[in-house]
Amino acid sequence: MFGHFTDLVSNASGWAYAILFALAFLDALIPVVPSESSVITAGAVAAGGGLSLPLVILFAATGAFAGDNTSYWIGSRYGTRINDRFFQSEKAKARIAWAQRQVQERGGELIVIARFIPAGRTVVTLSSGTLGYPWRRFVLFDAIAATIWALYASLLGYAGGHAFEEQPWKGLLLAFGIAFAVTGGVELVRWWRKRR
Repeated sequence: MFGHFTDLVSNASGWAYAILFALAFLDALIPVVPSESSVITAGAVAAGGGLSLPLVILFAATGAFAGDNTSYWIGSRYGTRINDRFFQSEKAKARIAWAQRQVQERGGELIVIARFIPAGRTVVTLSSGTLGYPWRRFVLFDAIAATIWALYASLLGYAGGHAFEEQPWKGLLLAFGIAFAVTGGVELVRWWRKRR
């Protein structure tokens, strides 16, 4: 299966970049889209010469950035109406006020860290727009987050592809294992900090 996918990506390299952009864009809005795995796979293909690593990074980061900003825009455009309509109780209003304080105090940190948490990026980007986090600051932190994320995922695939040139599927498995360990580590730190 991996061989078929990598052949498809290698033979349609022009389309591969557009597909990477689209998956990274959609993942910011629909958390089940497999953008990270596609970027890791493209990195492994780049290790074999089928794709350009700098273009993989560029298209993945640009797609993630565009998707996050679309999510922010949706939150800023429609989020307040949703809050006013569905969150009218005192308890709900208190939670929204707490979320707003968190976004204002730790917005940059949340934006960067959430990029590595499945579904977290969607929640944080929508909330940033809904809660009025300044767009100029959002753009700065989101550009940093999208770039780090694209570098991380593509270089994982690239390193795995080089380390296992004869059997690239092993490199891909290693890259996925590292990606899951990093995501699990971020979740563990969040859980630990929450308990404190």
